[in-house]
Amino acid sequence: MKEARVQVKVPLAPRPGMQGSEESSTQDAEKDRLASEKKRGNSLQMARAQIVMGSNQETVHAKRGGHVAKEPKQEATEHNNVPLIELDAFRKVKRRRMRSFGRRHRWGRHPGRWQPAVAVSALLVLAICIPVILVWPRAGEQVKSTPASTGMNSGTSLQSPNPVPATPVNYPEPKVRIYLSATGTTLELPLETYVTGVVAAEMPADFKLEALKAQAIAARTFIVRRLVANDTSGVPSGIADVTDTISHQVFIPPDQVKADWTRLGKTKEWQKLQQAVRESRDAVMTYQGRAITASFFSTSNGYTENAEDVWGNVVPYLKSVASPWDKELAPGFEETITMKRSEILRKMNLDAIPVSADKNGSWIKVLSTTKGHRIKEMQIAGETFSGPEVRKRLGLRSSQFSWRTAGDEVQITTYGYGHGVGMSQWGANGMAQEGHTATEILKHYYTGISFGQATKMLASKQEK
Repeated sequence: MKEARVQVKVPLAPRPGMQGSEESSTQDAEKDRLASEKKRGNSLQMARAQIVMGSNQETVHAKRGGHVAKEPKQEATEHNNVPLIELDAFRKVKRRRMRSFGRRHRWGRHPGRWQPAVAVSALLVLAICIPVILVWPRAGEQVKSTPASTGMNSGTSLQSPNPVPATPVNYPEPKVRIYLSATGTTLELPLETYVTGVVAAEMPADFKLEALKAQAIAARTFIVRRLVANDTSGVPSGIADVTDTISHQVFIPPDQVKADWTRLGKTKEWQKLQQAVRESRDAVMTYQGRAITASFFSTSNGYTENAEDVWGNVVPYLKSVASPWDKELAPGFEETITMKRSEILRKMNLDAIPVSADKNGSWIKVLSTTKGHRIKEMQIAGETFSGPEVRKRLGLRSSQFSWRTAGDEVQITTYGYGHGVGMSQWGANGMAQEGHTATEILKHYYTGISFGQATKMLASKQEK
């Protein structure tokens, strides 16, 4: 690209007596230029500059603090009277003007000192404004409230607010129909009232509170299982849910219990019984979500039995466990009775004792025992029977027994009382005396069980 040479023509105002000759004009222009160099800070009162670039020509009027305007082209004859000033000289004039302007509008004697302060102030304003702009709610947005402090240390991670506890659901209390064997009538009572009558009939009133609570849960579980399954087995004509006998659970009407115990001066026992039922209210034992067969008995021989050794069916939560408390506490742990040989044969439906067995003196012998140390199988007069069958036919307290013959008589000594499956009541009282809770007692005697809500289970059954 070629450089364009720029010349500036500055016409000067004519003085009086000024000639139009080129020589006088040149001299005057030179004097004015020298005067302007001596006076710094003064701007030109008036100057007309004409910039000539090629064939284009514009006239510029410049005044102090004024604006720039354009004038039409002038005739070529005016070039003879306008001195030429090189661009370099014009630049010097411009610099002087800028320096003069800067000195008039400085912020102080030392303007450089303000610049860092201004920069820092600007940064501080930005640091404050930007976060506010970012979090300021937009149009149409709802302002979200900040959760209250949970009391955690500042170094820990943010914690969500504590969940609001769910409102417990109250289900209607079911009714139980009890067949009263003495009168042949049916009595309908609320579930918890029925449980109170069972505990009063099944467990001694002077037992520890935790043992009574364990008994209440077992009694409630037993009847709830029957109600869920609509089981009326063992009830005459199926007109009730359960009987008041040992075939199911022994039951005494609570009104009768209260009257009898008050008359006998057992008011505290009655209050403790009510407390046990109240504190265990609605609780049942479950296995895989279903109410269990909550069998129980009075006294163990030191162990409980596997269900299959007594009833022939395997039940996973009815397993043999140790129960050492019975021997020390139960008054009927050991009992001896005497029976005639003929009576034994009659009750076992046997005609006579074989001669060979009678000569050897082994007409009664044990063939095998259970894990609970009771008689599993035995032989009487050459016939084989199960231990529970012998106990039932002879009316013995336990299927663990020993005997001694003396002539025509047989002395039989039993250990424990009951079928031996499930919870031992005297064992439960022994655990309670050692400080165990009802939950711990039940989990000891019923293997792998959980706990559920009776009314919820029955309500779910009705919904189906």
